[in-house]
Amino acid sequence: MEAAMDLMRRMPPGSTETALNALLSLLPDHSLDLLSQVDLPLQVCMDKKNNKEYILCEYNRDADSYRSPWSNIYEPPLEDGTVPSEEMRNLEVEANEVFSVYRDQYYEGGISSVYIWEDDEESFIACFLIKKDGQGKRGYMQIGSWDAIHVIQVGAQEEGSAHYCLNSTVMLSLTTDNKQSGTFNLSGSIRRQMSMTLAVADGHLANMGKIIEEMEGKLRNSLDQVYFGKTREMVCTLRPPPEVLNMRIPDS
Repeated sequence: MEAAMDLMRRMPPGSTETALNALLSLLPDHSLDLLSQVDLPLQVCMDKKNNKEYILCEYNRDADSYRSPWSNIYEPPLEDGTVPSEEMRNLEVEANEVFSVYRDQYYEGGISSVYIWEDDEESFIACFLIKKDGQGKRGYMQIGSWDAIHVIQVGAQEEGSAHYCLNSTVMLSLTTDNKQSGTFNLSGSIRRQMSMTLAVADGHLANMGKIIEEMEGKLRNSLDQVYFGKTREMVCTLRPPPEVLNMRIPDS
């Protein structure tokens, strides 16, 4: 299992599903562990009742159906599908509206979904999802995708405060194509964890938004340093830009 997870961490997002299916066939006894620990690129479905898109994941799935955060209805229809309590559902509706504004401000589009459910009597779990696909809109990028998964476990309230534990995963994939550099593909994923204890005077939703905003800033910086920074260093070493070549002093 350890070797399987080590392999999956090195897989580009576009090959994750194929690799996972191969591992499931090789390690059927570890199927539950693999499915719960491996994050796949997010898929999208349309809520026919509200004419809104929503994201599919393990957190809104029951059997082979997926629950829409907009209508609270499963597609395909499922009579005994699990749904959140009235209190959690009200918080889920508000979270989807607020997170849509956050997504538009930070991502300038894309699709977002929030799913909330009870963990036990005094705590709950919330899953915030963002998917953004782009195609030839900026620079030399031909196609690209950004999938963000944020799962927050909210502990029981004690003395006006609550403990928040956030697990975040971002999967990035992009392809550029231009005459100077040719075709170039960059993809990868990064996972981080963060825990905080915050006062609940402003509500759980405000606290969760604050934690996610801070985490996404750290993830973007890490991606810029690890993927783009290292790639830029390697490319410039192997293929120095013309201005660098012109500055070199020829050997005498």
